[in-house]
Amino acid sequence: MRLSRWLADRWVMIVALLVLGYLALPILVVAALSFNRPSSRLSYDFNEFTLDNWRQPCATSDMCDAVVRSVQISFIATVVATVLGTLMAFALVRHRFRGRSGINVLIFLPMATPELVMGTSLLALFVSAGVPQGFWTIVIAHVMFCVSFVVVTVKARLTGMDRRLEEAAMDLYASEWQTFRRITLPLVLPGIVAAALLAFSLSFDDFIITNFNAGTTVTFPMYVWGAAQRGIPPQVNVIGTAMFAVALLLVGLSMLRGRQARRANLLGGPSGHPCRST
Repeated sequence: MRLSRWLADRWVMIVALLVLGYLALPILVVAALSFNRPSSRLSYDFNEFTLDNWRQPCATSDMCDAVVRSVQISFIATVVATVLGTLMAFALVRHRFRGRSGINVLIFLPMATPELVMGTSLLALFVSAGVPQGFWTIVIAHVMFCVSFVVVTVKARLTGMDRRLEEAAMDLYASEWQTFRRITLPLVLPGIVAAALLAFSLSFDDFIITNFNAGTTVTFPMYVWGAAQRGIPPQVNVIGTAMFAVALLLVGLSMLRGRQARRANLLGGPSGHPCRST
């Protein structure tokens, strides 16, 4: 009876933990295989524990070149998409203008369009315009589908923000720039950071659209796809585990900073007073 009561009170948490464990299982397998010395190039069974893969992550020079290229593309695409998407989100939430509802529909189209359709459409556009495929066509393609995710994420943050905080700051004789810098930007920043992390992960992970518009440029997902035909090197698991660890660290730091900010707000700011002069 005691066990059944305990299960009845906690069955939702147990099911959630099982689902999360199932989702994390492939990541744990990749992390375990990063310490594996395979018996052959086409074998993915755990054969022997080794640290050589982590000591020499660039044993395959082509793979490291592809990783660096993917990071460069993702960084440029993330910066451009985050800036454009944040400005678009502010315009759609804070202003009323003709065609606003139509723009909202257009923003969702790249998210709803299959990647195969978007990749072939961009390829046709670049070919008809005479643009050679390569590094910058990949960047343009990634910006196009990352902007939508940035707009949606930042819009959700702006919609849930209390406008009375900005009005109170301006009532206390703060200028528009001071209100934006000290009130609006700190409140919206978690949404912007989340949108940037999402855009970076989508750009780094994309294969279908990249494959259509890459030309002779090889990114990390394209390298993994090509290497799968002749045996994936174990260093690929090292890169995957390292990327996941970095993403987990960034999310943890963001959550820690948000908790510290909430604690500071509850205590009334660094000076201990609930109101501070701007």
